[in-house]
Amino acid sequence: MLAHSKEGAILTAFMKSEKISELTTSRLSVYLRCLNALHTAGIKTISSQALAEQFNLNSAQIRKDLGYFGEFGVRGVGYYVDDLRDHITKILGLDSPHRVGIVGAGRLGTALANYNGFGRSNFTVVALFDIDRQKIGQRIGDGKIAVHDVDEIANVIRDQAIDVIVIAVPAKAAQRVLNQVTSAGIKAVLNFAPASLTSRRGVKVKTVDLTTSLESLSYFLSQPSNSTVTQPRRRTSSKQAWMSKQPNKI
Repeated sequence: MLAHSKEGAILTAFMKSEKISELTTSRLSVYLRCLNALHTAGIKTISSQALAEQFNLNSAQIRKDLGYFGEFGVRGVGYYVDDLRDHITKILGLDSPHRVGIVGAGRLGTALANYNGFGRSNFTVVALFDIDRQKIGQRIGDGKIAVHDVDEIANVIRDQAIDVIVIAVPAKAAQRVLNQVTSAGIKAVLNFAPASLTSRRGVKVKTVDLTTSLESLSYFLSQPSNSTVTQPRRRTSSKQAWMSKQPNKI
């Protein structure tokens, strides 16, 4: 458990002095998902080794990643699941709600708007945008999310307090959309368009290119060495993994 007297100072000092990589923050998200599963299973404490073995992670990497943000865990006990879960939630900024706008009300944009999983991480889709006059004015997601004219995007971003934009438009329109939303003050963008985008300083753009991922899988399948399939390691339940590691160590 992080010493409460040190919590604020440690987090501030580490986050200011260290440049945290995107890979590290991505792994923190994975750790949080694992801790949520342990919380649901009723597990109170767990060692980094047991956590790693249960979820196919690396115990040394877990300790290194957490070390950027403070002194977590108690020697001889391990990590307090709920305590660490709360701290990672705060580190990732998930203790505050985020309001999301999706540009592109096509099949992908509509599917994302209807996805219920965002709410578990404190993200709420509040608006869609499109240029199609037949779509503008429609309501998606049980009627809760309106489709707005993309020309009104700056006003809607301001009125709806949107802080995250998802781009789900054709590649040729993606840069123009990015320019629009960043001019309206958006600093966080998730891009699904198959395009390399140029953003202004202080804006984070994360691109999810499904085609590139599939092509990478195609390369894997084309290699002769991958013709033999091995059985994955059998995973134990969260409680079994916890019980098998006694005493717990950090």
